[in-house]
Amino acid sequence: MTAGVQLLVPIKPLHVAKSRLLGSTEDGRTRDHAALVTAVARDTVSAARDAAGVRTIVVVTSDPHLSTCFAAEGIEVLPDSPSAGLNAALQHADGVLRGRNRNARIGALQADLPALRGADLEAALDAAGGERAFCPDRQGTGTTLLVAAAGTPLAPRFGPGSARAHVEDAKRLDGPWETLRCDVDTAADLVAATELGLGPRTSARLRGVPIESTDSAPGARQWET
Repeated sequence: MTAGVQLLVPIKPLHVAKSRLLGSTEDGRTRDHAALVTAVARDTVSAARDAAGVRTIVVVTSDPHLSTCFAAEGIEVLPDSPSAGLNAALQHADGVLRGRNRNARIGALQADLPALRGADLEAALDAAGGERAFCPDRQGTGTTLLVAAAGTPLAPRFGPGSARAHVEDAKRLDGPWETLRCDVDTAADLVAATELGLGPRTSARLRGVPIESTDSAPGARQWET
């Protein structure tokens, strides 16, 4: 079993997060949407905390509500600095953690995995062993988990086609951990996650609210996995 991975979980500000999910909340209202994004992130972090092999979790965000929320749950929060996108935020946070322990093993986990089970994350980390490795999303093009080898930089390459970028120097994790692969960018993704079984906060937020596909809704993601 791989032990001691310090996971960074980046979350962009709520007012711009997951714009293509706006149709999944009642009337597409901003307040409902922000609550859904928060619920998804909290379920993701909660499940990750249950995974053996995860030493610590650090949320990377500059959103004041999310910062307060996770701090209250005993989760360390680092600011999204220099506010230049996902890779820059992760590189900054990676540097902070390496400044504390240069031999640390750092990973990055996407915050939009509402069906995540700790056992699936644990199995993926076990399969990674001590190597640099990544887990592609269910479409096979994005990345939901990236883990560096101990003592080496995270060197994230998130963005369009990140799975192709990461496979150049990282082991691809293709095991039967569907909840780790099911990130949620659109309402169709949310349907897929629901079929796997949502975490309690996301489930409560969606209870009684229809989930309609809005893949063609306007608004692009700020951060691409």
